[in-house]
Amino acid sequence: MWRLNVVRHKLRPQGTNLEELKISRREHEKALRQARRDQQLVSKRRLQEADEDDFVETAEGLLTKEQIMQLFQGIKHSSEERVNHLRTLRRALRCKKTQLTFVKLENSMHVLVGLLSGSNAVHQLEAAYCLHELSHSDEATVPLACLPATPYLLTFLAGQSPKLTELCLYTLGNLSAESEDIRKKLLAQGIIPALASCIQCPHVAVTEAVGYALSQLLQAKEAPEKIIPLVLQSGVTQDLLSALQSNPECGIGTAVECAWCLHYLISSNVNVDLLVAQGAIFKSSSLLVTLGGAVASEFSEEGIEQLISPLLRCLGNLLAGTGGEVCREQIRDSRLLVALCAFIQAFLQTRTYIARESLWVMNNLTAEDAIFCSVLLYLNLVPVLIELLPFSKGINIMALRVLCNTAKKGPEYCQQLHQKGVLSALHTTLRMADPEIIHLSLELLHMMVAGSSQVACELVKQEGISLLEAIQYNSQEELRIRATFILDRYLSPQVLANTPVE
Repeated sequence: MWRLNVVRHKLRPQGTNLEELKISRREHEKALRQARRDQQLVSKRRLQEADEDDFVETAEGLLTKEQIMQLFQGIKHSSEERVNHLRTLRRALRCKKTQLTFVKLENSMHVLVGLLSGSNAVHQLEAAYCLHELSHSDEATVPLACLPATPYLLTFLAGQSPKLTELCLYTLGNLSAESEDIRKKLLAQGIIPALASCIQCPHVAVTEAVGYALSQLLQAKEAPEKIIPLVLQSGVTQDLLSALQSNPECGIGTAVECAWCLHYLISSNVNVDLLVAQGAIFKSSSLLVTLGGAVASEFSEEGIEQLISPLLRCLGNLLAGTGGEVCREQIRDSRLLVALCAFIQAFLQTRTYIARESLWVMNNLTAEDAIFCSVLLYLNLVPVLIELLPFSKGINIMALRVLCNTAKKGPEYCQQLHQKGVLSALHTTLRMADPEIIHLSLELLHMMVAGSSQVACELVKQEGISLLEAIQYNSQEELRIRATFILDRYLSPQVLANTPVE
């Protein structure tokens, strides 16, 4: 798996100033980074050869300090058995204790870097594998010991061996995830231009590895100020957009990594206009439409959900930004809403975070946009939203927000919502314990009864008055006030007596 779930995202901003948005964005990104750490989403990547057995750290697999020293001496002095010793060391270095012992040996890293920079291609590859295992360590001192090798790792990105290039990229990505000091050194050594050049390699595995290494840099806390401007200047964003393909032959893993890179760039809010001008909106929305068709037809590739998630975040953040109106104007494909509903229905039970993010994008599409609200009604997608109202985990809240967005467009929209059964569904949500659910339900109910006297009369027939009277005893004062206002303003006997029949 490339990425896991669960982060709450920005909603469409309404009535907030720029400074509040900046604070909200910083908090959002802080939560994102923390969630990725908690769920091992910034997990370092370990490459493994197809014919290599998984290493299990057992008592038999551990080497003593004397054995490690003997192995190191064999690497340093024995030319005939050096390759076998390096391969044995590579497997042994998957043990944390062996890593710590090896890096503390005198000249151990010097010898390893010497083999990496030497002329023997086999020794180079095996030394690179050893460094790769060390870069995977969660002990801070071990990756730091790899720093003398980084100039050579960067040099090999322009080499002729795709296998060695891929290995160096994952090693650099692992090191980038370790600390700001390491990232600072890598930036000074020219990692961004090297990645920008390497991503144009025709080998799919190499392009995916570039995406991984770049994503590790882009999610760093200092990225908006120190890294992202360099990335945008390098021209690599066009290559990232070109990699957004759903065809497995083009490498779905590559598309996943590049989509995450674009997500970090977009959510940083650093020169997002450049990405928009390069086609980020068209690329992400078009690919989501394609993926939606695949999901709906049940012919989607395994792991396709890993691509859907970052694409949803890219599009959602573009729509939620200050240029959201411009973004919506560039998306006039009604199939996007159909695709979002397909994601919701397909992943609601198994990957709830995708359903929630699909609703988040739908919310940002319908906010202040009558065209998408009309499409929602015309394509009869409202029943899908109604089915979501009993669900928790933020699903029903987002569904209610989309319905509220539609009702705000005027009485005709409210009337159509009523015809599609929204009023009956509100009887359920108004009885829920969550104050936010009740608040949104009252907001939607207010717009519907204000927009149509027929809805008000129907609400009385469905015993809605007793339901609102019960809310007048709610512990939340705001909810009591809202319920009382609807009762007095639209449902009192005097008002209903003077209400013309539609």
